[in-house]
Amino acid sequence: MSSGKPSALDEYVARIDRLPVWGLSYALLWAIGIGYFATLYDAVSNLGLALPYIPFINTTQASIIVSIGLAAYIIGSIGLGLVADRIGRRPALIALFVLLTIGSLGMALSVNYPMLFVFRFIEGVGTGASLNLAMVYISEFSPSSKRGKYGNWIFISGWIAVGLGTLLVAFIVTANETIGWRIAFGLAAVLGLISTVVVSIKAPESVRVLIKKGKYQQAENLVEGIERVSMVRAKVSTLPPPKIVSYEQEQVSPLKILGESKFLKRLIGLTVFWFFIYFIQYTSTGLGPTFVKAVVGLTPGQYAEYIRLLGFVAVGATIISFAMLGFIERTDRRILTQVGAIGFLVSSYVTTFLILNKALIPWFITYFLLEFVVNPPYLAGYLMSSESFPTTARSTGFAITDGIGHLGGVIGPLLLFPLISIVGPLYAWVILALPVPFAAALLWFTVPKTVGVRLEEVNEAMRQRGAKTSS
Repeated sequence: MSSGKPSALDEYVARIDRLPVWGLSYALLWAIGIGYFATLYDAVSNLGLALPYIPFINTTQASIIVSIGLAAYIIGSIGLGLVADRIGRRPALIALFVLLTIGSLGMALSVNYPMLFVFRFIEGVGTGASLNLAMVYISEFSPSSKRGKYGNWIFISGWIAVGLGTLLVAFIVTANETIGWRIAFGLAAVLGLISTVVVSIKAPESVRVLIKKGKYQQAENLVEGIERVSMVRAKVSTLPPPKIVSYEQEQVSPLKILGESKFLKRLIGLTVFWFFIYFIQYTSTGLGPTFVKAVVGLTPGQYAEYIRLLGFVAVGATIISFAMLGFIERTDRRILTQVGAIGFLVSSYVTTFLILNKALIPWFITYFLLEFVVNPPYLAGYLMSSESFPTTARSTGFAITDGIGHLGGVIGPLLLFPLISIVGPLYAWVILALPVPFAAALLWFTVPKTVGVRLEEVNEAMRQRGAKTSS
């Protein structure tokens, strides 16, 4: 892996890697967390629960609203991912939060289907980029021994949205069926605005990007400041010597790097995984309440109870995200994705069977418990996507895997009701979930173990070893 004298980037990476704790502003960490909360809140919590209460759309239009947002995710994830790699992480972060804010506000104020469609698309561009860039940004400022921990902080904020955010929306939309859905969308706009302001003030550019642009003094000042803050927080007077390892940093196209066999394999494996996860997940969260209202035949009172119980179900996602702090740095990411993928298949059959039989309490208990199984794959997958590509192509690699993966979320909602008309509601949901365990199994053959390993060791170092072998 060594190619001679270590570069400036090698030194700065090693200096960050030895930090005992987070060295940037905690306000920044909170702001990205709030933005990630707004992202998952918009993507998972509010939309599915709000759609049945919007008076000017039908079930077909509801399916399209879910799908168009996810199509926009792809544009945002890949487009702003390329911006992050070519121009910088900071401007891309600011842009995504601006788009998320504008889109959410426009949805809250929508008066017809076309207006809702347009602003859902704008919001989707920002949301898709957030899923990519939040993890990449945090990963690049975290020491390898703490990367999962700080990544999980961001993940927790999102899964608080999935849990407590969903619960909040459930009570908002059932408390006032006329304007509740507008309030639900408006809340995301407020959170997006907070993130936009704080990130604009507090977020520095990534050290890796600064070095790539030749801004060495700015990188030095940034790393010195990070070290001082980290030492004060950890109450230490000195830091251990940096373990500098030399990695070649070629100035080549991200797409060229991703086309190399070892990274192309990872790209394909992660893309397939995300495609089928989103295929079932966004269909469930986006159209689940619409499906129950249109197909199951609950009374208005039962339906309101179902919406509130669904809010409590999602709290399980918040609980497991906190619990993962205890094992995320010790558990192979691929184990978490495999177990969770099997959970998706089990959940699709059992919970659909129970709700079709209008067994609300057994449905609630089962669904709540299964949340502890089906949620860990998200953090594991996001971490693998942010860890599996070299610095020059990291945002682009994540963007492509997560972005193209969202095609699953585009297609799944459009297939649900046609499948129901062919095979019935129970087996329609099972068909949607069936590929997920196989997609998770593919990761064992395409993605390396990354727990506790420096990003450059599983990327640049492997790339250089491959180059030496071929020569």
